[in-house]
Amino acid sequence: MRLRHLALVLALPLLPACKSQKEAPPAAPAKPTAPETAAKAPTTQKSRIGLVLGLGGRGDQSFNDSALRGLEVWAAGVKYEEGGYKDVSSEELESTLQLSLGQDRARRNLQVTPLGITPIVLQSRVAEDYEPNLQLLVEEQGVALSLAVGFMLENAVEAAAKRNPDKHFLLVDSPLLSGQGEPYSLPNVRTVVFREEEGCYLVGALAGLTTKTGKVGFVGGMEIPLVKRFEAGFRAGVAATNPKATVVSNYTGGFTNFALGKQVGQDLLTKGADVLFAAAGVDGLGAIQAVKEARDEGKTVYVIGVDSDPSHLAPKAVLSAVVKRVDLVVYEAVRDEVQGRFQGGNQSLGLKEGGITYAPVRLDFPGKDGALARLEELKAKIISGELQVPTHPDQLRPATAAPGTP
Repeated sequence: MRLRHLALVLALPLLPACKSQKEAPPAAPAKPTAPETAAKAPTTQKSRIGLVLGLGGRGDQSFNDSALRGLEVWAAGVKYEEGGYKDVSSEELESTLQLSLGQDRARRNLQVTPLGITPIVLQSRVAEDYEPNLQLLVEEQGVALSLAVGFMLENAVEAAAKRNPDKHFLLVDSPLLSGQGEPYSLPNVRTVVFREEEGCYLVGALAGLTTKTGKVGFVGGMEIPLVKRFEAGFRAGVAATNPKATVVSNYTGGFTNFALGKQVGQDLLTKGADVLFAAAGVDGLGAIQAVKEARDEGKTVYVIGVDSDPSHLAPKAVLSAVVKRVDLVVYEAVRDEVQGRFQGGNQSLGLKEGGITYAPVRLDFPGKDGALARLEELKAKIISGELQVPTHPDQLRPATAAPGTP
């Protein structure tokens, strides 16, 4: 097993062991012999697209839910409710598009319409479920395209793609890696990674402009290169707009422990941080809850989310979020598959490509208009290449503050 994944696997025995299961109505048989699709079988043959969720699953309000939105709501035109799928109304579809894509939708002329596909979703309880679930999608469900969300699925996608060279796969958040740890490609696999540090720089700059205590907190999950990129970008952004501010980092060691995330968030608030950046999956939801409760007690504190906009969870506490357009990446892969245009290869998406953005800042605070203007200036410099964002905290010493920053 590659060293990059060893720490992940070692952490997983802490999770309850059980077989992978499909999200299906309660009366469904234990063995997944029927798709999780609609309550009624389709009357016409549709392209079957499969999705294997990462740990945390449906309802994480983050990475997995974004992928589900792209597959189910946008590509299939359905929403999952207890007991099966129901059609999404045109108003509901439009609402999700506006919330996710915002102004970029018109600016980039993004066209998103249902594609008439049948979605099949599998939830994995432990990492060992990933590869069997991908194979199940191909062998028993006959999917044309298998979607895998999360860097932890890299080994599983590689194995399944080599075993099924006539089937297509999408891997989100990781390239395929050789035995030497170098990225490489397979003709039937499309990989997508994000330059998360660019979005993190912007929300870090926002945190620096918002904090009144001069102390902000970073809640990370596992201490792995992916999350270190979040921390590096965030720290650099804070330093760019508020060089005197202090960033305190605390890692939970995982991504699935809500209670631990809340505890870490409360600890950072107790230490004086008035802005938290939560980049820790379900643990991050706990940190959001900690800030929400502090706001309810009358404290002027804020939280910044990641992957998807969590404003609906704590509208009085969420300042913004680094948004990965996982939903759009999934939708476009499905569209290409349906239209016979799917191709393998590696993609890297950042601010310039519209793969990364920051969520609308809905809360008011002193100096908000000037802060948002500053963010747009920094965003333009990153897109033009004038500003380079670090990808690891060790790179922070050669200052990456934008020219002219006080």
